[in-house]
Amino acid sequence: MAIVHNKQDEYQHWRASETKILDNRPVRFRDVCVHEIKMGDVEDPDIYVAAPIWEWQQSDAGKFVMEHAVDKPYWIQRRDHASYHLLYHIMARLSESDETFWRLKWDGLK
Repeated sequence: MAIVHNKQDEYQHWRASETKILDNRPVRFRDVCVHEIKMGDVEDPDIYVAAPIWEWQQSDAGKFVMEHAVDKPYWIQRRDHASYHLLYHIMARLSESDETFWRLKWDGLK
């Protein structure tokens, strides 16, 4: 299982939700923030965030997302101006049924 990658530099992250017809049924797909990591002030945060991402990938929620994501999950970095931390959001494109399952089982654990 490969580590998720950063699309922030490629400016290709986040696509609008779309509906596709699969087996004569409409299925909606959209990008969902499946995990958030808060990083303190470190010299190279992109290097230091690799360990928490890897740990998340080995969790049940991470394995589910990695198996059910339509595209390879990616991360984006944002600055939290209130706490001066960096926030890393792991984003995954999930079908509506997979997103519902993920939200019911793991979304409350954040």
